[in-house]
Amino acid sequence: MATYSKVLLSDSTNGKNISVTGTSTGASVDIHDAVAGTSDIDEVWLYACNTSAADVVLTVEYGGTTDQDDYIETTLTADGGMTLVVPGLPLQNGLTIKAWAGSGNVVNINGYVNRITA
Repeated sequence: MATYSKVLLSDSTNGKNISVTGTSTGASVDIHDAVAGTSDIDEVWLYACNTSAADVVLTVEYGGTTDQDDYIETTLTADGGMTLVVPGLPLQNGLTIKAWAGSGNVVNINGYVNRITA
């Protein structure tokens, strides 16, 4: 029977926000490294907050950076509070989640992972 455990994002310090400093794919910020292998799964929940006075586009690189289907893009409204940007999507095999935004140092990401082990 599968077991579930809630874990912190691998690139978060003690569960704190991760500041998105990068403004392009080459300068993206690491968010989480998925569980290794293909027998276990990370169910990823990410929330983002825009702290600036202007709307900003956030790009989440979900497991890769080479194909358009690796990207999740959303516009975060000015001072709009926490917005769900990754709603429990699965990831595994050591793939990495990274992020960058249209403006640096104005978006914070937080969240958690439900690790599902076989």
